[in-house]
Amino acid sequence: MSRASFELPDDEPAWPVGALVAAVADALRARFNPVRVTGEVAGYLRAGSGHAYFTLKDAQGQLRCAFFRRAAEASPVALRDGLRIEVLGRLDVYAPRGDLQLVVERVRLAGQGDLYERFLRLKAALQAEGLFESARKRPLPGFPSSIGVVTSLDAAALRDVAATLARRVPHLPVRLYPAAVQGADAPAQLCAALRRAYQDHRDTGAPAVLLLVRGGGSLEDLWAFNDPELVRTMAQAPMPIVCGVGHETDVTLADFVADVRAPTPTAAAELCAPAAATLREALQRQAERLRAALWRRFDAQAQHLDRLAQRLARPSALTVRERARLQAHEHRLERMLALRIDRQRQHLLRLEQAWQSAWRRDTERRRLQLAHWGAQLALLDPHLVLQRGYALVTDAQGHVLTRADQTAPDAPLHVALAAGRLDVRVSAVHPEAVP
Repeated sequence: MSRASFELPDDEPAWPVGALVAAVADALRARFNPVRVTGEVAGYLRAGSGHAYFTLKDAQGQLRCAFFRRAAEASPVALRDGLRIEVLGRLDVYAPRGDLQLVVERVRLAGQGDLYERFLRLKAALQAEGLFESARKRPLPGFPSSIGVVTSLDAAALRDVAATLARRVPHLPVRLYPAAVQGADAPAQLCAALRRAYQDHRDTGAPAVLLLVRGGGSLEDLWAFNDPELVRTMAQAPMPIVCGVGHETDVTLADFVADVRAPTPTAAAELCAPAAATLREALQRQAERLRAALWRRFDAQAQHLDRLAQRLARPSALTVRERARLQAHEHRLERMLALRIDRQRQHLLRLEQAWQSAWRRDTERRRLQLAHWGAQLALLDPHLVLQRGYALVTDAQGHVLTRADQTAPDAPLHVALAAGRLDVRVSAVHPEAVP
């Protein structure tokens, strides 16, 4: 193109910079906004004002993004470098620098919309098979004889469930069926773990109830629990299943097919593990009702005996005999009641002793672990190294010296010892290694 092609008529006005930037910004807003963009987060920075700034990039280009505090605090996605996201926002020009930027309004993980649509399609298909019908739901046993847990050995949910069961029902046996809870192999491993639990239940009657648990995560993290084969395997369970996957706001297809859905893994454990105090209160109420029923029976029998005695012309001998028989029954029932209450009291004492023993063992284990960590931390104390005859050498700016070539002759140095500090000057520098 010739130089003349860039010439403008002399009467054509020149743009002020600010006016041109504003015109470009207006054109962008009118042409593109709102806009949805997918890319990878880079250079993420959260400013002290609460605003966040980052670059959205792919193989072909990159775009500066501003995520203002109001929208950032409401976002469910925690941004970080390398995260692939989809953002909804509006293109604008930052006038002070003339930079093109995207003002972000909403963020979600890239592909999450497709996953959610897939979730809805799977839900509709499995619902059509009748797997989510309320009629097939079974109630949980009030006092299960044993509990099974299906989860990962590395999951935090396992520790939460184990702590809850140890606190509430330390006397109950718990069987663990380990399986991966995330990743491509997770559905197959979960199905295999469930089938092992089913076979144990058919062979021995245990576990009486099964917990399927996992901690929270994104829709993609929890996707294994939306697998159709896992849902169908859960529907074949011979015992009730409690599903405690994710947090209260997380929903998976496993929640719909389970007999009971719990908001968290801890809540799942609490649903099938009544507390010892609750059991004691229930037994006390039962004993009081039994005692009241017995006394009502005694009173009714006494009234009946009184009426019979009044109908007899000469009732003295019969009355004495019937009263003696009634008193014998009364004494026998009182002994039976006292024996029953004493057995229940002994059982409660055994439960309480077992719980206290488990609590003491756990407390001692945690104390030893804390002491071990404290000893390890003490070994890292740099003052211990100085006390063995070593010294810490820094230059005038406070930088630690580890090599001779980091200083020069006549340079001032500070030498920190185990007790006190020395201010010295370098007389000579020998960079070669010292044996």
